[in-house]
Amino acid sequence: MSDYAKGLEGVIANESALSDVKGLEGKLSYLGYDIDDLVDQCCFGEVCYLLLNGRLPNARELKNFQQKLRHSRDLPPQVIEFLKNAPHDASPMDVLRTGVSMLGLYDKRSKIGEPDHDALYEAAISIMARVPVIVAYYHRARMGLDLPPIRTDLSGAAHFLYLINGEEPTEAAVKTLDIAYIIHADHGMNASTFSARVTCGTLSDIYSAMTAAIGTLKGPLHGGANEGVIHMLEKIGREDKVDAFVEDCLERKKKIMGIGHRVYKVLDPRAPHLQKMAIELTEELGEPKWINMSNRIAEIMLERKGLNANVDFYSATVYYSLGIPTDLFTPIFAIARTAGWAAQILEQLRDNRLYRPLTKYVGPQETMPVPPMSER
Repeated sequence: MSDYAKGLEGVIANESALSDVKGLEGKLSYLGYDIDDLVDQCCFGEVCYLLLNGRLPNARELKNFQQKLRHSRDLPPQVIEFLKNAPHDASPMDVLRTGVSMLGLYDKRSKIGEPDHDALYEAAISIMARVPVIVAYYHRARMGLDLPPIRTDLSGAAHFLYLINGEEPTEAAVKTLDIAYIIHADHGMNASTFSARVTCGTLSDIYSAMTAAIGTLKGPLHGGANEGVIHMLEKIGREDKVDAFVEDCLERKKKIMGIGHRVYKVLDPRAPHLQKMAIELTEELGEPKWINMSNRIAEIMLERKGLNANVDFYSATVYYSLGIPTDLFTPIFAIARTAGWAAQILEQLRDNRLYRPLTKYVGPQETMPVPPMSER
């Protein structure tokens, strides 16, 4: 048995009141509110307020909060120029990471040292409002399309869909994306959240912490998994090929994206919401093969390996059915998770301690003389 936790698995690194991930029970809550209830009764704006303020807003507070977000969407002209001139074949996550870092250059609240909570809160609002615009504007620019003017009359989900498509979205599409945002808003000490907390824990600025989180989320073992799911489905191609594909993966011990979770030992509580939306969307489009293939893969993996589908598995079909390009799947994850990162950063700095774990040294035990260059 190892005397250290590889990947820090099972290690409690801090306390948090934000999200409670019960892996054995398959439960998730934000500040005491079950994710199922939040999906059924709240909008994403309410969840953002909850995470940042520790309580749900009343009607007046929600209106003021949403207005502040909506009036913070404009990007500095220098960032817009960057988005127009960025390579058209760049990863949108790379562009987002760089764009958020650039925002810090033009925000006087971006300071290192002892944190000012009010300034951090305002900076968090600004980042949350601007991240979707960066993603959408880069997508439009790389496609050679005009950049639609910012609007303040649309919710976050509606505004993002309007920006990427250049037209008013349907109510069904807005509701679907809003629920996806809620589901992805926060999730304990995952890799990107840990990166954000480690970075701000050094008393670096909030933009550095957000940039670190985005860079971490980009990885295919974290946020990039949903892109892998849709590539897998496209590779399979037909419903009658699913069984053979899964069998081949099992024989070759290849990972099936979107199946299994590091924390949940039962069904990921976010997955059923996305599965339901995927079924509705594919039926509406008359293209049920995507959800049918997904359901069959999930069924086989549960029977054969005892592994359940996770949040990435069905989000792929949801975003695909909304007409969102595959390489924007992970940036959408980032749009939603920005709220959680912001809340986690604020929480970290309220009772900060620098993260400084140890490593178990496994190199040479005895010191050796350095040989002269002629003898190496």
